[in-house]
Amino acid sequence: MDKYDIFLNDLNKHLDLDLHGYKRPQMERRINSLMRTLQIDTYDSFIKKMREEQLIFNRFLDHLTINVSEFFRNQSQWDILKEKILPVLFLNNKNIKIWSAGCSTGEEPYTLAMILEQYYSGNYSILATDFDIRVLNKGIEGIYSPKDISGIPEEYLKKYTLNQNGSFRVIDNIKRAITFKKHNLLKDSFDTNFDLILCRNVVIYFTEETKNQLYRKFFNSLRTKGVLFTGSTEQIIQAREIGFNSMAIFFYQKP
Repeated sequence: MDKYDIFLNDLNKHLDLDLHGYKRPQMERRINSLMRTLQIDTYDSFIKKMREEQLIFNRFLDHLTINVSEFFRNQSQWDILKEKILPVLFLNNKNIKIWSAGCSTGEEPYTLAMILEQYYSGNYSILATDFDIRVLNKGIEGIYSPKDISGIPEEYLKKYTLNQNGSFRVIDNIKRAITFKKHNLLKDSFDTNFDLILCRNVVIYFTEETKNQLYRKFFNSLRTKGVLFTGSTEQIIQAREIGFNSMAIFFYQKP
């Protein structure tokens, strides 16, 4: 076991952060880059610093660039969801259960809730999860800067946010549909009977083995006819082997 592997074990043991399933080259590069910036020479010293100083640990999480999110990211995919996927889901079930896995600061579940509220008012519930409590708190708060909300179409912005001194707060009617919860995709158990699971721009950080395990767990968490919605660089190569049928690019249905 080399020094990097020992560092990952210590990170998991002392800071409850498991990076074993993440691609080593890019993680190691980012970690070492931050250590140089902070002028920390050894992994042991870095663990000690992060345990003693929350700000250093927060900076470490931010440096990994895991927490990147946007409203209506890849707009054309949201259009497919709205026009092709959701009508099928509501044919099968009048009240759909949704999971936004790796929701970061909440832009994804709020985007989904705005679309659902516009076309399927009240007939849905959304579980939004992430392993980082800081980003979950921002999602729970539901307040975003003008830069944050730049991707929201004007009709949605006017209808589902309130301008408060230059910041934009998601209205309570949207917030009520979403439950934010801490959850680690690589360690915690998964709930079941979801009609729709969104896991977008998350698995790009994972090893191929971890991705495959995760997709199988998502498959098991979906009810029959449920759909997994992945990110724009995350086509599932083994989709048929897992059991999925492709409904559209980046949309996989459990038959």
